[in-house]
Amino acid sequence: MKTEDLIAALAADNDTKAAPMSRAFALDLALGFLVSAIGFFLFLGLRDTFFASLDQPRFLFKFVFTLTMAFTGLVLTWRLSRPGVASGLARRAVLLAPALVLAACLAEMASVPADQWGARLIGHNAVHCVTLIPLMALAPLAGLFLALKHGAPSDPQRAGAAAAFAASGLAATLYAMNCPDDSPFFVAVWYMIATSVVVALGWFAGGRLLRW
Repeated sequence: MKTEDLIAALAADNDTKAAPMSRAFALDLALGFLVSAIGFFLFLGLRDTFFASLDQPRFLFKFVFTLTMAFTGLVLTWRLSRPGVASGLARRAVLLAPALVLAACLAEMASVPADQWGARLIGHNAVHCVTLIPLMALAPLAGLFLALKHGAPSDPQRAGAAAAFAASGLAATLYAMNCPDDSPFFVAVWYMIATSVVVALGWFAGGRLLRW
């Protein structure tokens, strides 16, 4: 059987099992995120000013950014979990979150004096950010890898990277509830460095663990 025929056969078989696959995807992801959420509330928790900050645009933007990462990453992961399915617009949609934070940085540059840019970029918890986001991403990433094992990704490295991008968005959403740094400069640098670490891990792990 040719490789193309095998992929077509797997895709057809996957279509007949769409409901079980979707359930596995949702359950594995939910379990992984729950593990991270429990760890977050046990060891970190909400920042002291969380509720007082709910009317602050910079604070709210962090969640727009992280949830956009999570959503677009999950859509791409789902598309890549099935062989022979084109990623289409989902592949380009993952660029939306970086584009949003870039636009926010431009707005910050226009509204904040230049002599404050460095302090806002460095922030207070850069080390915590690049450490805790990858750590909290591990459980959702493991859940997404389990879900991908129910499918048959024809590009396991890209599927692993997409899963890692989504897991980073979920972990960053949790971390943002504790992080005292709200500047888009801080988010653009440190959140994205943390995400890059997880995506690199997902890429290499996908190549090893998601092959069929």
